[in-house]
Amino acid sequence: MGSKLSGKDLIKIGFPQHNIIQVALGLITRYRKGEKKENILMEVKTVLEAPEKFRTDAIWAKLAEGLIQPVEARMRQLNKQMAPFTIFGENEIDEQAKKQLYDALKLPIAYRGALMPDAHMGYGLPIGGVLATDNAVIPYGVGVDIGCRMSLSIFDLPASYFKGREFQLRNILKDNTKFGMYDTHREKQDHAIFSRCEFKDIPLLKSLLDKAYKQLGTSGGGNHFVEFGVVELHAVRPDWGVAPGTYLAILSHSGSRGLGANIAKQYTDLAAKQCPLPRPVQHLAWLDLDSQEGQEYWLAMNLAGDYARACHEDIHRRLAKALGERPVLTIDNHHNFAWKETVDGKECIVHRKGATPAGQGVLGIIPGSMTAPGFIVEGRGNSLSLQSASYGAGRMMSRAACKSSFTKSAMLKELEKHDVELIGGALDEAPHAYKDIHRVMSLQQELVNVLGTFRPKIVRMDK
Repeated sequence: MGSKLSGKDLIKIGFPQHNIIQVALGLITRYRKGEKKENILMEVKTVLEAPEKFRTDAIWAKLAEGLIQPVEARMRQLNKQMAPFTIFGENEIDEQAKKQLYDALKLPIAYRGALMPDAHMGYGLPIGGVLATDNAVIPYGVGVDIGCRMSLSIFDLPASYFKGREFQLRNILKDNTKFGMYDTHREKQDHAIFSRCEFKDIPLLKSLLDKAYKQLGTSGGGNHFVEFGVVELHAVRPDWGVAPGTYLAILSHSGSRGLGANIAKQYTDLAAKQCPLPRPVQHLAWLDLDSQEGQEYWLAMNLAGDYARACHEDIHRRLAKALGERPVLTIDNHHNFAWKETVDGKECIVHRKGATPAGQGVLGIIPGSMTAPGFIVEGRGNSLSLQSASYGAGRMMSRAACKSSFTKSAMLKELEKHDVELIGGALDEAPHAYKDIHRVMSLQQELVNVLGTFRPKIVRMDK
């Protein structure tokens, strides 16, 4: 099969031993994955023997150009000086997360950066890291779970609706939500996103269409959840059509599932081959947006973000139907994504790796934990944070530390103390794993205004 083809195979048929082999392997992975090895070798040998005939070929043009004018991929060097940055809540953030931001700020493409008060160490950029770059996108600056997002549906039902209906609501969650890699809905739902041209034009996405269709309306593992809770609206906007008060609500947190994960893997690998970086920052390899790969990733990333939104829409649609109600207000936002935005008068690519968009008047959700409230916020458009805010409370304990520090019974007692019921949920998501959300919110008062709170009541997670 094509997936078993290696650089040695290309060398045997006459390919020169430089980075053109990586170019060829990248194109084979993208356009010929799953085809027979001997057929692929015959095709690329034709390009090798007469590259000038393939200069304008839709698939092999880049390979042909590299064979005609070889360019060695050189190790990119970091700048000695960091790009300007601001850290919010510096005393609450571990040194490893800060070091990750400092390294990212030395990239030749870095323009400005910021770190949110919930920040902690991640891959590439730290979680809670924001980085503006010049005409380049960093796949690991977006993250593996592209378009991971929050979605809140508020219903015109009072908080007292929970009383006496706990069993019913628990079953609604259990029957209408699916978590993890393999659990999918028996009755699949179609969606307009599946007719998007990207699924036809980009080979990787074409191969992922069936997986995306099966996983629509499902949630991932880890810290992803769907929960019933009580929203208290302290302040309302004129366009909401809802009065201040307390209401039943559904809050969900998840991303683009296998679709986003596969996009992240392929284009991170491509970036690493085309843009070699010193080992400590190798996860920060970027794709130039003027390149074919950069344009493809940008299209794929945006599709994954829209797919994540479609998943949340399907989750909330199923739950609302089971409730027999329609939401009167929905608020949602991405927090693993990249946007084209103007920074200090310059168009940049702003990566928010676990950070909430907080432009002037932009609405968002910042969750706490299973026992701590989340917050409905309105951005204040602070330029020092690159118009961003935290995406949650932020972890202060690793998953391994949680498993060795807590017991399941202790976690359940803590939930009972806060009148929260948990369906599923692993020990590494114990409430004590997270920072104090009230402290985090106090450190970003210049970034967002709080309009309301969400308190979890019945939480559904994987496991």
